[in-house]
Amino acid sequence: MPVALSFFLEYGYLILFIWVLTEQLGIPIPSAPLLITAGTLTATHRLSLPLVLLAIVLGCLISDITWYFMGKRYGGAVVRLLCRLSMESNTCVKKTEGYFTRNGERALLLAKFIPGLNTVAAPIAGQTSMPLHLFIAYDAAGSLLYALAFTLGGRFFGDFLKHSNLVSSVSHTAGVLFVLLLIGFLIYRFTRQRAFIREMRTARLEPEDLKEMMDRGQDVFIVDLRHPLDYLPDPRTLPGAVNLTPDKLVEHTEEIPRDRDVVLFCTCPSEATSAKMALSLRKIGVFRVRPLRGGFDEWKRLGFPLEDIPESITAAQAAS
Repeated sequence: MPVALSFFLEYGYLILFIWVLTEQLGIPIPSAPLLITAGTLTATHRLSLPLVLLAIVLGCLISDITWYFMGKRYGGAVVRLLCRLSMESNTCVKKTEGYFTRNGERALLLAKFIPGLNTVAAPIAGQTSMPLHLFIAYDAAGSLLYALAFTLGGRFFGDFLKHSNLVSSVSHTAGVLFVLLLIGFLIYRFTRQRAFIREMRTARLEPEDLKEMMDRGQDVFIVDLRHPLDYLPDPRTLPGAVNLTPDKLVEHTEEIPRDRDVVLFCTCPSEATSAKMALSLRKIGVFRVRPLRGGFDEWKRLGFPLEDIPESITAAQAAS
């Protein structure tokens, strides 16, 4: 028997508890593959299904109660923090908050199956002053449904192996299954994130459209993502643009408006930096954000107006 699998069989309940607790606290380590693997091992009776379920539910409850009280005390700041930690690339804070508001405590029953809502349900419950006893009751029920869905799926697979006269290989197969599921899960998340970035690129704003918006006097928040070295050939930028490199943008997300169009531009091919930063902003609730097609170079090529970047800004950013 592989050493790792032997170790898991000996400390399986503790590992399940810590793994689920860590994931639910916001660390992006997927627990579904481990739950399915644990369910598979219950078919060999080396793990007890009731104890597996208990370990999972306790891990969920402890982390969720922690976030409940954090949300009750700090409100929206906690929700934004969790969204930054989330692996879910297109987490939509407003949509999840709206779903929670419409369904109340019942949202907790399915929260762990819904990307985004799983991350922010507990702090939103605290933020909305849901009674603690109701929160614990519905969260425990939702956690149990979540645990049953994955462990019973694994148990079904284990029982299939048993009835196929492959009992001796169930434990070994469970270890292989965990590795394959974990790799598959990570590939799935990565693929979704790349798909979202491609979507952002296809949703690019044409320079002509931005120019027309500016001519109409429309209030647009424009962010120049270029590095200070990119200013050297031509120290100019779009009229009214705010000069923030990607790392500075992350530090100043609170200053990004949520009630008007946000346009990002850079000088990299296919607006890669703009698309990635648009993804980051979407995760914290800035939805009206689009990359500018062609960035600074295309705007300049079209002969649209530019303004000088103050020397104080270039010097300060270069120094930092």
